[in-house]
Amino acid sequence: MSKAVCRPSVALLGTIALVGSVIAASGIANAEAVKLQAELKGGNEVPPNSSSGSGKAEASYDTVTKVLTYTVTYAGLTGPAMGAHFHGPGEAGKNAGIVLPFKTVQSPIQGSATLTDAQAADLLTGKWYANIHTAANPGGELRGQMMK
Repeated sequence: MSKAVCRPSVALLGTIALVGSVIAASGIANAEAVKLQAELKGGNEVPPNSSSGSGKAEASYDTVTKVLTYTVTYAGLTGPAMGAHFHGPGEAGKNAGIVLPFKTVQSPIQGSATLTDAQAADLLTGKWYANIHTAANPGGELRGQMMK
């Protein structure tokens, strides 16, 4: 093969590689990890309670993979946690059903789940809350609204 024929082929391969890199990078650039958090306390419950316990929920939602990764910590409960999960859709001051049960109730609670589009929309608009339940407060001892 002559040098004149090889040069356009090498140039074409280089161009294809560059275009592929740009396409791949643009897909990554569109990915977003949305950070959410909540302060868990008895006063956030509906109705509020006087628990001296406290906690925190931290989460990251990947808008491309639709995976929510979370860590929930708490301390100072009136007794052992009997249940723990995300509830929704529900704004602050309103109760809602369980949308994502946690696999454990022991602090720190860590997990991940792939969300539906509807679940993601509710989560990202502040309509999910983390809730820790105890025997003394079966409706919930600590609650916190997940917010960006």
